[in-house]
Amino acid sequence: MIRDKSKSASKTTSKKAPAKPGKRVIAVTRPSFRRERALIKRGVWPVAGCDEAGRGPLAGPVVAAAVVLDPNRVPKGLDDSKRLTAERREELFEEICATAAFSVAVASPARIDRDNILRASLWALARAVHALPEMPKHVFVDGRDKLATPCDCDAVIGGDGIVASIAAASIIAKVTRDRLMCALALDCPGYGFEQHKGYGVPEHLEALDRLGPSTYHRSFFAPVVAARLKHFPVPAESDLFGMDAEDEAAASAAA
Repeated sequence: MIRDKSKSASKTTSKKAPAKPGKRVIAVTRPSFRRERALIKRGVWPVAGCDEAGRGPLAGPVVAAAVVLDPNRVPKGLDDSKRLTAERREELFEEICATAAFSVAVASPARIDRDNILRASLWALARAVHALPEMPKHVFVDGRDKLATPCDCDAVIGGDGIVASIAAASIIAKVTRDRLMCALALDCPGYGFEQHKGYGVPEHLEALDRLGPSTYHRSFFAPVVAARLKHFPVPAESDLFGMDAEDEAAASAAA
């Protein structure tokens, strides 16, 4: 029997050929109402989610929001506000406002300067919870830090992409702050607040360097400090025990 060498060679080659790696697909899960519903089954209600927007910008306030979703009317498509388009955020904002209880609190640039950005953010988040129509029995907050509230509080890292109530709060906070920055742009033109919302993009840094800081800029953020020193340099401290040029001239004449 004569074997076909070409066929046997192809079989050997096919056995030894490494399998091509398949494409990896990263599944992005949307926030769910699972944690809230688990508390409801235990008789814990209302349950709120809270989040803030605006910790990173060089200008403008931090805006915090707290939301208590209606278990029977949870808006579809809730997600971390950063993963949504501006148009979709606006749509969900209107739907959340129409179906849920919510509140908003603002930490001004002056408070940020006084307390630092983390403390100002936590203060605004706690204020938002206290401003709800009814004090919740439990709060989920995005991040590592729990809030100073009379109810139980769970800090959830990445919570705006995990917990539906936090995602809803992130949308309320983001849309509210974006609208506020557009209003500040009218009051303080030239910086482009309506475009970049106060974040340190090249266009904002250029305007800051050209115009100097506005009253809405955060005084202790490094680019703002640099712009302030450029436009408002600190005068040299005078020597209490020395003489200026005029005094020296008078002293020389008297001698």
